[in-house]
Amino acid sequence: MDINSVRLNFNKDSVYLINALVGFIMFGIALELKLQDFKHLLRYPKPAFVGLFSQYILLPLATLLIIWVVNPHPGLALGMVLVAACPGGNMSNFFTHLAKGNLALSVSLTTFSSAFAFLLTPIGFFFWGNLLPVTREYLKSISVSPYEILVSITVLLVVPLILGILFQKLFPKLTHTVKPAVQRISILLLAFFIVGALVTNLKFFQEYIHLLFGLVFLMNLAGLSLGYYFGKLFKLPLSDRKTIAIETGIQNSSLGLAIVFSFFDGLGGMAMICAWWGIWHLLAGAAIATYWNKTAPKGLES
Repeated sequence: MDINSVRLNFNKDSVYLINALVGFIMFGIALELKLQDFKHLLRYPKPAFVGLFSQYILLPLATLLIIWVVNPHPGLALGMVLVAACPGGNMSNFFTHLAKGNLALSVSLTTFSSAFAFLLTPIGFFFWGNLLPVTREYLKSISVSPYEILVSITVLLVVPLILGILFQKLFPKLTHTVKPAVQRISILLLAFFIVGALVTNLKFFQEYIHLLFGLVFLMNLAGLSLGYYFGKLFKLPLSDRKTIAIETGIQNSSLGLAIVFSFFDGLGGMAMICAWWGIWHLLAGAAIATYWNKTAPKGLES
C-alpha cells in the first residue's frame, strides 16, 4: 500500500482536539513570556545567532540533504520539511535544565521561535519545500495555499498567545500560581495525544516503522549534532552548546500534526513522520540530557 493512501484514524473531533492542544500549549508559553527573554537574545548576540541559525538554517539544510541522499517517498520528505520548519518544542527547556545547559538561553530561543512561529513556520515550510524537485512537485500536486496556512496558523498561535499575555498582565498572582500546572498539563496532554494516536493507528506504524525510524533518527541526530558543533565552531561554552543542540533537535511536532490534519487531509506520510518525531525526540532528548547531566562537572548548575 502506498504510504500516502493511508489515512490515520482521525476524525473532525481529533482535528479540533490537536488544534485546541496546540492553542493550550501556546497559552502556557505566553504565561512565561517576558520582555527580558527577547532582551537576552540582544544582550548575548553570539549564542543567540548560533542558536537561531542552527534551528532555522542548518536543520532545514540537513533535512534536505537527508532527503536528497535517501530519496524517501515524497509524503515522508514533505513531513520532514514540515518538522524542520516548526518552532522549538516546549520540552526543550526541561531537557536543557536536566542537561545543565544555559536555561536562560533555552527559554529565550524557545520563546522567540514560538512567538514568531505563525510567520516562520509557513514561510520556512514553503521555502525549503520548494528547493528540492521531489517536494516541490508534490506541493504543487496537492495545491495547498500558503496564504491559507499563514492565516490559520496566525489564528491558532497568535490568539492564545495574546490571551496568555493578557492573562499574565491582568492576573499576575494567579498566573504565578497556575503557570506550573498549565505547563505540566500541556506536556501530559501532548504525550497522551501522541501515544493515543500511535496506539489507534498501530497497524500502520508497524507496517511503515522501517521507513519512519531511519529518517527521523538521522534528522534528529543531525539537529543535535549540528547545534552542538556549530556552537563549538564559535567557541561557545559547553552549557551554551548543550542548549543549542537541544533547541535544534527538539521540535514542536504537535503544530506539524495540526497543519497536516487541517490542510493535508491527514496525509499518511506527513502525519506519521510528525507523530513518530513527537515520540522519538522525547526519547532522544531525555537520553542526551541525562548523559550530559551525569557527565557534567560537579557543582555546575544550568
